[in-house]
Amino acid sequence: MREDGLRVGLGFPLPDALPAGKPTALFCYGTCFHPREPVAALELSVGGERHPVPVIAMPRPDLFASLHPNLDAAALEPGGFDPDSPTDPELRAFRSGFWATVALTAPATPGKLELRAEARLASGASASAALGEIEVVERSAPSYDALVGRRSEDLVAICMATFEPDLELFRRQVDSLRSQTHTNWICVVSDDCSAEESFEAIRAVIGDDRRFVTSRSDERLGFYRNFERALGMAPAEADFVALCDQDDRWYPDKLETLLGAVEGAELAYSDQRLVEPDGAVLAESLWAAGRRNNYTDLTSLLIANTVTGAATLFRRQVAEAALPFPQMPGWQFHDHWIGLVALVRGRIAYVDRPLYDYVQHGGAILGQVSVDSPAAAEPARAPLRARLAGVLRGFLRGWRPIYFCGYLGLEVQARALLVRCAPQLSPAKRRAL
Repeated sequence: MREDGLRVGLGFPLPDALPAGKPTALFCYGTCFHPREPVAALELSVGGERHPVPVIAMPRPDLFASLHPNLDAAALEPGGFDPDSPTDPELRAFRSGFWATVALTAPATPGKLELRAEARLASGASASAALGEIEVVERSAPSYDALVGRRSEDLVAICMATFEPDLELFRRQVDSLRSQTHTNWICVVSDDCSAEESFEAIRAVIGDDRRFVTSRSDERLGFYRNFERALGMAPAEADFVALCDQDDRWYPDKLETLLGAVEGAELAYSDQRLVEPDGAVLAESLWAAGRRNNYTDLTSLLIANTVTGAATLFRRQVAEAALPFPQMPGWQFHDHWIGLVALVRGRIAYVDRPLYDYVQHGGAILGQVSVDSPAAAEPARAPLRARLAGVLRGFLRGWRPIYFCGYLGLEVQARALLVRCAPQLSPAKRRAL
């Protein structure tokens, strides 16, 4: 028996599109309730294939407050009723939260991929409602006129992401690319919707150098999606890909050295020197502060990234496996994802010397995680019981961001790696994921 009236909503955006035939992992977070009886079990139907939802009936005080502005969720009693709410008269919205990570493969042909909630109610009846659609598209690597007549052997696609660059630093970076001893490269520049005058300034610095291809996004993407866009601009002829920031300075032998190091590996990366915009040296090495560099242990790399994007050069197959970047909750870093793909597929090589200057300024991103005790501000002289109570309150306040911004993001990455890189996975790496 089917029962109408299932109320659903998504609180985390679905991907705009998926490449046809590409496996990936999809994170779904939302609400689902029936106005007349409890939801006993929930499945997500993705293109007709059903996936169980392991977490249901979680508190959603935000939804409850929007449906019952005159009621206090903290004062709810069993059997409560709100005659003023036609959507949720029996107050079931409060326990409507769900989330799940679903592994799937997009259909082989373009079209719409429908996502539905399929619920089994407490009475045994079933109910269904549409959650959304994802566009399935054909995608292929572009080619450029500048490559006509160029040899494809060891061609490197330098993928640069820009947004409102400091023009002096940008000009210095472009000059350092032009000074590379390995000359068989093309640089694709994805601009993250800078102001028109800024983008024109970028094009003016590049001039008529046909080794550079520029493209401005129609909307602001953020650095994670802008690097994804840049990676998608890499030409089909390129054997290797190197990521590039807009304001660093590469040493002349950077590409040549990394190409030598990547032999027998999926990705190679180097140390870097940390400098101020005027060139003053802050640290001769990224590891000067004592942080451990890891490029062999998959579990450690999943939890804490050590592969800096602008230091890398990797094989085209790594880029193909990495695209599209997974859409996940919490912190998203393109270099972390690419490093994981490379290590899952094979070996990562490391060059133990700086191959570029990493410029530190207000807009630069340098990963550093610190965790302060929620009770750190408690006076040492406070009674023990009060201090313990403060620790407990802090823990209860802090578990949600740790879980949603930390753990669940890692789960999405791990599930995506399992389905995208299955043929290359060793038993040990499969167990780690």
